[in-house]
Amino acid sequence: MPISRAIAKQLEQSSWIRRMFEAGVQLRRERGAQNVFDYSIGNPDVEPPEAVIAALRQVVAGNRPHSHSYMPNAGYPEVRATLAGRLAGRSGIPFTGDDILMTNGAAGAINTILKAILDPGDEVMILTPYFPEYRFYIENHAGRVVTVETDQQFQPDPARIARALTSRTRALILNSPNNPTGVVYSESVLREVNRVLPDPVLVICDEPYRPLTFDGAVTPEAVRIFDRAVIAWSWSKAMAIPGERIGYLALPPHLPGVAQLRDACTMANRILGYINAPAIWQWVVAAVPDACVDVAQYQAKRDLLCDALHSMGYDAPRPQGAFYVFPRTPIPDDIEFIGLLKQEGILAVPGIGFGRAGYMRLSLTIPRDDIERSLPGFERALRRAKEIMPLATRELTRAV
Repeated sequence: MPISRAIAKQLEQSSWIRRMFEAGVQLRRERGAQNVFDYSIGNPDVEPPEAVIAALRQVVAGNRPHSHSYMPNAGYPEVRATLAGRLAGRSGIPFTGDDILMTNGAAGAINTILKAILDPGDEVMILTPYFPEYRFYIENHAGRVVTVETDQQFQPDPARIARALTSRTRALILNSPNNPTGVVYSESVLREVNRVLPDPVLVICDEPYRPLTFDGAVTPEAVRIFDRAVIAWSWSKAMAIPGERIGYLALPPHLPGVAQLRDACTMANRILGYINAPAIWQWVVAAVPDACVDVAQYQAKRDLLCDALHSMGYDAPRPQGAFYVFPRTPIPDDIEFIGLLKQEGILAVPGIGFGRAGYMRLSLTIPRDDIERSLPGFERALRRAKEIMPLATRELTRAV
C-alpha cells in the first residue's frame, strides 16, 4: 500500500533518538540487558513522586460523576482555573482559566498552536541544536523549517535570528532548559531576542524541563520577557509521567487577538484528533501541580558522568538543567564515534540528529550503577578514536 511522499521522506529522516533506542532493543537480545548502557532516550528511570500517585488514587476513588465522559475541548474549567492561578502567581501575568488549553503534553500543545497559526509555506525558526521532532511538527502543518545557529555556549544569537527573519516568519520555538544541551537561556539574551522579533512573530516557549535545573540555576520567565509568546507545558519530565501525555498551552491575555487565537487553538486541538487531554490526569495535575521528582539525583548523575568524562579527556560541559549531557565527540564524525561506543554496549545519540555534528547526547535517565559500569567503555572508545584521528588527518591532507 503506497504511503505519502511526505511521510516517506520523514521516515528517511527519522529521529536518531528512536533509531538508537531501537538499536538498544536488538543489542540487549544479543548481549543481555546487563551489558547494554542506554543513554539514548529521555525516558525517566525514576517513579513519579508519591504525591502524584496519592492524588491519582484519590481521583480514581472519588469517581466523580461522568469522570470518563467528554468535556469542553479546552479541558475541565475547574482544572484550567486552578492551573491559571498557579501560572499567574509564578509569572506575574493575570492568566485566567480561559487562557489555558489542556493538551496531550507539550507536543500536543506545540502542534496545536502551529496548526492554528500556519498557512502553507509559513516559516518557523528553530535554534540549533534542536529537539529533532520540531521539524516534523512544523512540517505537519505545511510550515517551512528555518534553522538558526546558537553561539559557542549554545545561547540564542539575536543577530543570527534577525538575519533569518523574512516576511513569512510566523514563529520561533525556544526550549529552555534545552534538549539536547542542558543550557538555560539567559534573561539578558532573551531580552535581546525580543527586541529583534517583529510583529507578528510568536515565540513558542517549550518548557517541559523548567523545574529541572542544577546548582541553583533559575529559568527566566520567557512569557514575561517576550511581547508575543505562548507556553507549551508538560508534566512528563517534572513528574516522570511521559506516558500519560498531559500538559497545557497557555495564551497570555495581553496577546493581540487572543480571543480569536483561543478559539483557533481549541478547534485545532479537536480536529487534530486529540479531542481533549486525558480526563483523569487533568484532575491529578490540578491536585498537585508543583509535584516534582528529586532533581538532586539527576544532578548527582550529571556530576558523576561529567567528572569522569572530563578526567578521560572528553570536552563535556556541565548542563544547567534538563537531564542531558552534550559532549563533543573526540573525532569530527559523530556517527563514527557513536559506532565505537556501540561496540562497548553504550548507546548515545549523534549530534547530527540535533542539527549539530561533532557532538553526542547522553541522557541522565539511566541508573547510576549503569553509568559507573559504562565508564571503562567510554575510555576504550576514546582510545580507539585517538588511533583513528591520525588516519583521518592523513586522508584529509591527501584530499586537499
